[in-house]
Amino acid sequence: MSGLLGVRLLLLWGCACFWLSSLAQAALIISGNHGAQQETRGAARSLQKRSTNEAKVEVYSMTVDSTVTSRFAHTVMTSKALNKANSSQEIFFEVELPKTAFITNFSMVIEGQVYVGEVKEKEKAKKQYEKAVSSGQTAGLVKASGRTMEKFSVSVNIAAKSNVTFILTYEELLQRKFGKYEIQTRVKPKLPVQDFHIVTNIYEPQGIAFVDAHANFLSNELLPLVEKTVTDKKAHISFSPTIEQQRKCPGCDATQIDGDFIIKYDVNRAETLGDIQIVNGYFVHFFAPPDLPRVPKNVVFVIDRSGSMSGRKMEQTREALLSILKELHEEDYFALIQFDSEIDSWKESLTKATKENVDEAMVFVNRISARGVTNINDAVLRGVNMLLTDRQQKRLHERSVDMIILLTDGMPNSGVSAPHLIQENVRSAIGGKMSLFCLGFGDYVDYSFLDVMSKENKGLARRIYEASDATLQLQGFYEEVSSPLLSEVDLRYPDNAVDFLTTNHFAQLFNGSEIVVAGRLKDEQLDNFMVEVFGQGLEDDFKVQGQASPQDWNVMYPDDEYIFGDFTERLWAYLTIQQLLEKSKSGAPDEKANATAKALDMSLLYSFVTPLTSMVVTKPETEDGTDSPLIADKLTEEQRQQADRLGTTVSHSYRAQALYPQPSYFVDGDPHFIIELPEKNDSLCFNINNRPGTIFNLVRDPKSGILVNGQVIGEKKISPNGEVKTYFWRFGIVHKTLGVRLEVSTKDISVFQDGKWVKLLWSDTASVKGPNVDLLVTKDRSLTVTLKDSVKFVILLHKVWEKHPYHRDYLGFYTLDRHLLSNSVHGLLGQFYHGIEYEVTNLRPGAVPEKPDATMYVKGHELNVTRGWQRDFRRDVKNGENVPCWFIHYNGTGLIDGDATDYIVSGLFKTV
Repeated sequence: MSGLLGVRLLLLWGCACFWLSSLAQAALIISGNHGAQQETRGAARSLQKRSTNEAKVEVYSMTVDSTVTSRFAHTVMTSKALNKANSSQEIFFEVELPKTAFITNFSMVIEGQVYVGEVKEKEKAKKQYEKAVSSGQTAGLVKASGRTMEKFSVSVNIAAKSNVTFILTYEELLQRKFGKYEIQTRVKPKLPVQDFHIVTNIYEPQGIAFVDAHANFLSNELLPLVEKTVTDKKAHISFSPTIEQQRKCPGCDATQIDGDFIIKYDVNRAETLGDIQIVNGYFVHFFAPPDLPRVPKNVVFVIDRSGSMSGRKMEQTREALLSILKELHEEDYFALIQFDSEIDSWKESLTKATKENVDEAMVFVNRISARGVTNINDAVLRGVNMLLTDRQQKRLHERSVDMIILLTDGMPNSGVSAPHLIQENVRSAIGGKMSLFCLGFGDYVDYSFLDVMSKENKGLARRIYEASDATLQLQGFYEEVSSPLLSEVDLRYPDNAVDFLTTNHFAQLFNGSEIVVAGRLKDEQLDNFMVEVFGQGLEDDFKVQGQASPQDWNVMYPDDEYIFGDFTERLWAYLTIQQLLEKSKSGAPDEKANATAKALDMSLLYSFVTPLTSMVVTKPETEDGTDSPLIADKLTEEQRQQADRLGTTVSHSYRAQALYPQPSYFVDGDPHFIIELPEKNDSLCFNINNRPGTIFNLVRDPKSGILVNGQVIGEKKISPNGEVKTYFWRFGIVHKTLGVRLEVSTKDISVFQDGKWVKLLWSDTASVKGPNVDLLVTKDRSLTVTLKDSVKFVILLHKVWEKHPYHRDYLGFYTLDRHLLSNSVHGLLGQFYHGIEYEVTNLRPGAVPEKPDATMYVKGHELNVTRGWQRDFRRDVKNGENVPCWFIHYNGTGLIDGDATDYIVSGLFKTV
């Protein structure tokens, strides 16, 4: 390993990860990248020859130690590394943890000196962060990582021959789903480690029913290394492969440890009352009685069929509905409503789920097709009125449960479209008489709108990720709520004995789940108190009562030094904070403010990193005498969604803290110009048709000297329908102030700086780093261009079959960050960088049934526009994803300034 950048050694652990690099000097750097997560691998080369610097770090210990006590998990991840080099190195540490967990502590031990993190109010941490950023320092980040995890990362400079220990602690209350609890640990060491351990101890006073441990990387050789010891009330699971057993092949550095290590278990449930545990003045009550008969349900499926649902999303929705209909019990009643701007019902009332009715409904489902725009308000109200009418006319079982399941992938843009008005209308119509479950499909749905609306109506919201398993996600959610056992469940405790209760009323108890209530005792010496549980069951009201008494943990576990004597208090705090955060999203303004204030106070008191707090770690002083804070936040679901929308693992730092996605501007396809406006939950698009070879100006900023031009190419021959299609195949990018010139074609990439041309190939993964421009090439996929203190673009490569009779390779151009461009920026895309005002009215049928027309008022013009959809390829270069938009006809006339021909230039780097 050699070159100006030295080496970055990347060792991921659960995902705990270390890497090191020497500092790059201000020269243009090109480094090959043949690994998905490494910026450099193999030889790094620069335009000038430099001396070789071999750097070494040995990660010699990695452990995960989890203690689960009555479902409350306390996990400590520890990693130790030694800098064996003769110079100081920057070492990064990354850990992936469940998104439901709260970080409670992070510390570093460097040569005997301990540096401990402190949980602070987010605003105070923000000021400390901004002070650090202003002095050129960096901060630690938390990033979204897949659906269930998030990544915590920090870095520290380590002197030669010195070692460092990283310790991260997090806590979470395990949720029971489908009759089991799950402990997930992500392990990706990348290289074998001398001291490697995963250890989990489970303490459950109710008794342990079963424990399973598995991982997708467990081969026949590794499987026997998973040691499991289970007694009545305790389980011990460990996995400690030797360094040789970790190797993928004898003597090689690759490791076969790569994936999720998952432990699943459940407890015994002999008592109808549930299990009450009292420790150190706090109690927790777990309620999931066995052998209750399921209660019939009346469910209305409200399905979005707007244009943005076209393609794979609609197919997956149909597949899921067909499977769900087959799972209905004959005593259930159901209804189907499909909607866009119009609402169509399968039948005008709910229907019993007989085989004949289900078969007929499946025919209806198979005919659902995407079209039009989205009227959520009227669709949900139609479902509410169906249930209310059938209740009034006594068509439904008296003790059955009423629910609506809404599936949508977008924001309302027809009928009543203001989210707060829809929420108010739905809440008023339901009146607490049924549950509303909202499924948000994809990354463009307004999840916070659905989340609040469902929680205001005794339900919950769930994100459905646009992926190959979307059908299974939909089916899995339905399975969670398909078997209600009790409704209107009340857990009651004496007012004179307990206070500071968490939520103790629940709309439903579903099969395979569990209700958890915690509180504080007014008298810590209380020997016992009465507990009562009420609910509505299938035939009769459910009622049970009993005495709760403290338990002596020393008697139950005499041989264990219990690590978590205050677990009931911390469990109560965790649950209380989670519920306060939910209350802060809805209700009157003073109620939301009060809930937020209480959640913040408790987060600080118990050192939980929540959406209201940050973990701040002050690193050791560097050679210049400065210290650099590391700051980690907790992501909200909305911020995770934003990261998914951008198609990358986006860091959540204070520089990018916006709760809503920023507008994006891109050209891709035929070519289709698209302006996404998230603040309006809308997009505009237009076509530019001209002869092949034409060069268009896309962006021009005279003040900064930035210019982006694109040239179109035609297909190999005219298609049978006579249509001439053109695509962008070459882009020219100039930054005169920085002295940068870039030419990107479907063949290669050329960059000119400091009097030198350097060529890159799409067939390589490589990075080019210089004082004024950074380039990152992902093999046969994308080029990211970052111009210093200016703008960031991404260019996508679309490769087609070389022998295709018509199509050619082409490029897509996406603007990611343009906030530093001047007010004089213009061009076919640039003119929209500072926003656009318009109004759409008079929605009416169009020439194509699924594409309605409307009238748009923009820039003093009245235009006829058509609702359609185009493709955004940032996440999926091959297939793309649908973006609904208002299409402006005739080469964008009326939307763009002037005429389309005004933007034609004579050369790839010309302005005229």
